[in-house]
Parts: sequence; C-alpha cells; structure tokens
Amino acid sequence: MTLDETLVRAIQEDYANAPLAPADRAMLDYVGKVTLRATSVGPEDHERLRRHGFDDRAILQITLIASWFNYINRVADALGVGRDPAPD
Repeated sequence: MTLDETLVRAIQEDYANAPLAPADRAMLDYVGKVTLRATSVGPEDHERLRRHGFDDRAILQITLIASWFNYINRVADALGVGRDPAPD
C-alpha cells in the first residue's frame, strides 16, 4: 500500500513502466498471467517468484487473492453491480 498518488497513477496506467521494485513487478506479471491466461501458469512462473524472494506461502496467497478478485469482479459484472440500470 502507498499514499503516493503519482505511483498509483503510474501503476494504473502501465505497471510495466512504473517505478517498482523487481519483486513487485514480478508479482504483477504473475497476477496478470493468472488473470488473462491462468491455464498457461506453470512451475517456471512460480520459480520466477521464488527468485524474487516469494516463498510457497506467499505464492499461494498471491494466487488466491488474484483469483478471488477475478471471481468477485465477474460476479459483480454478471449481476450488473455498479452499472446504471437499463432505461425503461
């Protein structure tokens, strides 16, 4: 977490070019892959996270949190949560 609004904007616009620590960038790369291509995640992805200092517990937590957010956002989208109601 950060209160640095400039960093938050940089991450939102393009995390790959944001001023992040290598471990944070590796984590976000992994989260992006879980989100967009989960079936292509493999041992090499986990090993990359380990090289950046994440242990198995951290990798599990990252995976669970990313997956939960993906799940809950899809539920909200399917139910129209946050959308304006359709006009009558």
